[in-house]
Order: sequence, then structure tokens, then C-alpha cells
Amino acid sequence: MTSAPISRPDRLAILLLQIGAVAIVLVAVPFKAFDLDRYFVPKELVLHLCAAATALLLVVRRTRLAFSVTDQFLAAFLAASLLSSLMATNLWLASRAVAISLSGAALFWVTSALRRDGLATSLVAALAVGVVVGAATSLLQAYGVRTEYFSLNRAPGGTFGNRNFVAHLCAIGAPVVVLAALTARRGLHSALGGLGLAIVIAALVLSRSRAAWLALIAFIVPVGALAYLTRAQWYQPRTGRRLFELATFVVVGAAAAVALPNRLEWKSDSPYLDSAAGLVNYREGSGRGRLVQYSNSLDMVRAHPILGVGPGNWAVAYPKYASRNDPSMSQDDGVTSNPWPSSDWVAILAERGVVGFALLFVTMFALLARALRELRTATSDPERALTALALVGTLVATAVVGAFDAVLLLAVPTFFVWTLAGALSPPVQGRAFVERGVKRLIPAGVLALGIFTVGHSAFQLAAMGAVNASTRTATLENAVLLDPGSYRIRLRLAQAYVNRGNCAGAREQARAARSLMPNAAEPRRVLSMCGSR
Repeated sequence: MTSAPISRPDRLAILLLQIGAVAIVLVAVPFKAFDLDRYFVPKELVLHLCAAATALLLVVRRTRLAFSVTDQFLAAFLAASLLSSLMATNLWLASRAVAISLSGAALFWVTSALRRDGLATSLVAALAVGVVVGAATSLLQAYGVRTEYFSLNRAPGGTFGNRNFVAHLCAIGAPVVVLAALTARRGLHSALGGLGLAIVIAALVLSRSRAAWLALIAFIVPVGALAYLTRAQWYQPRTGRRLFELATFVVVGAAAAVALPNRLEWKSDSPYLDSAAGLVNYREGSGRGRLVQYSNSLDMVRAHPILGVGPGNWAVAYPKYASRNDPSMSQDDGVTSNPWPSSDWVAILAERGVVGFALLFVTMFALLARALRELRTATSDPERALTALALVGTLVATAVVGAFDAVLLLAVPTFFVWTLAGALSPPVQGRAFVERGVKRLIPAGVLALGIFTVGHSAFQLAAMGAVNASTRTATLENAVLLDPGSYRIRLRLAQAYVNRGNCAGAREQARAARSLMPNAAEPRRVLSMCGSR
């Protein structure tokens, strides 16, 4: 019996996702004045392009849409996020955050459809390659490669700009790298998968990211236990040999990371032991800072329990709830050190309220339940069982990393988590169906959202490029037109006006900046220089 030929739209969608899996980890721009945004914005652009293009390719051929229980919970989470946006002080940040969630959901639905059609195998391999390539950029920086696309702060972050971000991807992506190596059709491809796993493990060790280390430990324990309990469903002599080979690669990767001299300037003589010893230290350092931040963020939740303060608006609202000498605040200028809290789950709870948090939690739990159900039923298909185990590992790693850092708030983890969730999830029957208007309205809606999300990121990138090329007032004015929601650019333009003695212009831009960040001190300082409040 021959399988049905792959349609051209499906083939193109798979190709776009394969390219996107590598492009999103590599893309960055050398606009150093914009700190982490020079990594975030281009990666968001790739995320939105892949989501919009692949969703449009698949939806234009549909006459009916079927929604499983998981799909319904995810759609409800998106609806709650949109409703929560109405509560936001800064609508520009809210739209940016919701756009990331929308694109992540679109990728989940696209890859779920590809999995139902039996087309996800090559995509899974490409996602594993993307994880390894991201880890490799971290190793390149650690061992001496210097480029304007790497950041010296938080090395070795590679093309992520921050060692924690690349470590998050390594922890979340490790299960799919293992899966790709175990299920490879050829021994050479399995060996390449083992080498890729060694690169991922080495990057994890060198990152010293405690959240990623905890995630690795957290998913190894339950997945290992599940694998042992279900070994009759997936174990074969070839799989056993490959597991031994992978274990060898893990040991080699970790040992090489510790033993080989690198260019990282750690302040400690035993940096890796210090990080290991501080895995659960909440009495001092960043651990204590997280507890203070979580406690103050919960005050925010109590004040806005249902819908939160709006997606992406944690940094806007947090200064009102910050305690004295709060480590999350940037000195006395009324802004936070980071634009997100040190936890996905705290961010979702504070920004999208109890409703949004509960819906996302139930969505993740439904995916986990599907994986566990697949493990019980995949008695005659080892690859199905291994795929279910990889999904469990991915979800557990995402949950643990998200408990200690921003993950689903950012483009790269969003791309990999939701694409993997769709590609690894076992197909299920739809419980709800939509037929009316599908042929005309749904493609138009997808196109409109794609134009909005892609356009938003593209204009942000263009504004950053304009400011990077020149600091003249006329250039800053054009940049504000391209990205009206940029607090940084509006404040810079206000200061340029002050220097030129143009207080009318300075007041306009300072007030616009203050409306974006009401608790920030700098706009007030600019206004006071022009005799205004």
C-alpha cells in the first residue's frame, strides 16, 4: 500500500518550518544600542512569518475546521489574552505579547495538522537541528569567537544575547534531540544526533543556568521512570545500543565543557560547582531576588485578579508594587531591570489574570494527558511510544524552566515549544466543528493577523535600524513614526529636543514616553527641564 503524495502546500509548509527552526536561533542584528531587543525583535519577525505563512498555506484548502478539547482550551486562552489586553496601560507592549501567543498557537495547529497527516517526521529532525545550532553558537562564543552579533554581557549567549536563553532552549530541546537520534533510520544519522546531544549538554554546562539544570534533572526523573515502566513498548536491541551511545556522548560533552579551556571570565575558581551548590538557594543572590519579586507580583495579582494588568505589562505595573531596595528595580529610575518577571507562570498570572493562567495550565495538562494515553496504547509501535516520552520531557522541561525564567514570553522558546507540542502530540478526534465561513473568512482572518504581527515586528526592526544608523533628530522623528510604542526612542527624541532648546517637542515626546511607562523617572526629569510636570 503506497502513501498518498504530499501536497504542494504541505510540502512548502514543512520547508518553511524547517528553515524557520534554524533561522530563528541564528537571526540577530548588530544594533547594540538596543540591548536584548536586537535579538528579540528579529526572532519575533521569524516567528510571525513562519506562523502566518504556514497557517495560510494549510487553512486555504480547508472547508471545515475540527477542534479537540486541547484546541478549545488554547483558543480560550488566546481569547482571554485579547480581553486582558483591554486592561493594559501600554497597548503596544500588550499587542507584542499577544502576537507571540497567537503565533505560537498557530504553529501548534499547523504542526498538529501535519502530524495527523503523517508528515511530522522530517520536521522533528529539523527542530532537533535547530536546537543543536543554537547550542553551537553558545559554544563558539565560549571558545573565543568574537562577532558583533554576540553580546559580551551574559556570555556565552551566542546569537541569543544571554546565556540563560540559550540554556532554556537546550533544556527544552534535549528530548527531541534524543528522539531524533533514537528513531533515525540510519546509524550515521543516529551518531550525528549523539554528537548534537553532546553539543547541547556542553552548552548547558557552560551556561551555568540553574533553571536549565533544574529542568534537565526534572524531566530526566519522570521520563526515565515512564521509560522504564513502558520499556516493553519501545525497547529494541538497536534502541538499547543507541541509548548507550547517547549516554557516552552526554558524558563526553559534559566532561569536555568542564575540562577544555574557554574564554569565559568567571569570577569563581569553581564556577560549575558553585552553580550546582546554589541550585535551590533562596536565601541570597538571585534566588532571594526571585522570592521578593514573586511576592510583590502576587500583590499585583490580588489587585487585578481576573484579567491581570495586561499582556506584556508586568514591567509597566511592577514599580507600583516594588518594595524598598527591590533587586528587580533598576536603581531609582522607576523601571524594572528586565521587561519580564523571572517566571513565565508569575508573568501569565500577573498579566493575564487567574483566567488566562488557568486556561494555559489546562492546555498544557491536556497535552500531557494525551502523551500519557499514547504511552498506554502504543503497544506495537516503538516510535510512537518514544515520541510520547519526548513530549512528556518537553512539557516538563518547559514547565520547570518557566517557573524560574521567561520562556513562553519570548519568540524562540515559543516557536520550539508549540511546534514540538503539535509535532509530537498524538492525533485526536475533533470534538467541535466549524464549517460556516471557513472557506472565506478564516483565510482572510489569518492573513490580517499575519500582516499585523509581521508588520509590527518589521516596523520595530526598521526603527531600530534607523536609530542605529544616525542619532540626528530627523532620524529619531522618523523612527518614532515607524515604532510609536518604543519608550526608548521617544525618550531619546525628547532628550534631543531638549538639547536643541525645543521644549514643545520635548514635552510632547516625554509625555508620550510617560504614558508608556507611567512610573519611569526619566520622562519626568525631561519635563521638569522644560518647566512642565
